[in-house]
Amino acid sequence: MSASRRNAIVALAALFAALAVLVAAGAFARLDQLAVNHAMPGSSFKPAKTTLLNALVPLYHSSWHSGYDIAVNLVALPAGFLVALALVSLVSRVYALAVLAAVVVEALCKETLVRPKLRHAGHHIGAFHASFPSGHAARAVIVAVALGALYPRLRSLLAVWVAATLALLVLAGWHTPSDLLGGVCLGALCAAGAGALGRRGLARGRP
Repeated sequence: MSASRRNAIVALAALFAALAVLVAAGAFARLDQLAVNHAMPGSSFKPAKTTLLNALVPLYHSSWHSGYDIAVNLVALPAGFLVALALVSLVSRVYALAVLAAVVVEALCKETLVRPKLRHAGHHIGAFHASFPSGHAARAVIVAVALGALYPRLRSLLAVWVAATLALLVLAGWHTPSDLLGGVCLGALCAAGAGALGRRGLARGRP
């Protein structure tokens, strides 16, 4: 592994850790609350807590009540756990490992990180109590990097898809801006690690 690639991975890991600490400390509470108030027209903000199963299984307990629900369910489908795992496995096993690693880190963060409460109409939004980082955002980045490596001509289209997925995750009320920052950082970290492992394997003569 080159020194520049190693430094990039270390920097991404440090950035993700810093984001997690800042979210728990409430540094993003004002930004997230602003998004709740003005940037989530597709959410009903029902007082329920989402589970990891909802994020991992494609369309599991998905809502189809509004246009935002339909859009995010369809656009973000390739970033669902099982679909993303199948897509990146077509490219390389190391990217499949990246998806699995991202899910493990996501689960650990959502079980241990406690953030300040976000509210809507005076009610605590339980779904955002443990929503950092966004697993969909992380997997979207990994899928885009993996498929972009296999099909370079699709990189611009993949970048547009990632941007649309991130925007819809907020508009539909699935995640806050800080969740997306954490997810993108986690995805970039895992994808960079997968790229480094893949290059090491090629250098040793393994496919």
